[in-house]
Parts: sequence; structure tokens; C-alpha cells
Amino acid sequence: MNDWLAAVKWDAQGLVPAIAQDAASGEILMVAWMNREALEETARTLRGVYWSRSRNRLWRKGEESGHVQNVSEIRLDCDNDVILLKIEQLGGIACHTGRRSCFFQKLENDQWVTTTPVLKNPAEIYSK
Repeated sequence: MNDWLAAVKWDAQGLVPAIAQDAASGEILMVAWMNREALEETARTLRGVYWSRSRNRLWRKGEESGHVQNVSEIRLDCDNDVILLKIEQLGGIACHTGRRSCFFQKLENDQWVTTTPVLKNPAEIYSK
């Protein structure tokens, strides 16, 4: 095991939250989970790789959609328990709903309001 991986405070399931941030604009595009293997592969390949809790396997971002994340920086927070990836989002869509960012709902007057449009129909993205 690499020393830098040992510095990460993994949760009881061996996971750490990972934030994907657009390197150019600073916009937060998504949050996912990483295990050691995902973080190590991300560092080695400079492509976003996560742990899919629903599929119980590695999830190489863009493997189905083509919306790959090129990673320019990997950062660890002050408590060593959150990863920040500075990325370039290929295709401009990070969210499985077909939007640029997963954070498209804004609280206004005690209601969640959708603030950004679908850029591509998910049925077209995930046709496999």
C-alpha cells in the first residue's frame, strides 16, 4: 500500500467521499465515493474512478456515457476524510440526469426548484 493512501481516513466501509470540481470554473459537479482502488487508479490514470455503492464495483466515470473526467489535481481535506478532484468534464455532462452538475436543485420558498436544464436526454446517454 502506498503511504499517501494510508493517510486517508476511510470510513467503516473503506470509503471516502470525493467531490468533483470543474478545474476552470470552480463549479461543483458531483459527489461520489472512492475506495482505495478507485483513488489509486484515479491517481495513476488521471481519470475519475469511483466506487459505485449501488453496483458494488468500480465505476470509471464515462464508461457508459462517454462523459469522462480528466483529473488535473487530487486534494485531501484538513481532516483527511474528503477527496477533492479538480477535473475537466468531457462532454460537459457530469450528472446521470443529463445535466452539467448534479446540484441542479435550489431551495426557494421552502421548495426545491430545478435551476438548470437537461442538456441531453439520459435515455440517449445510457442506451446500452
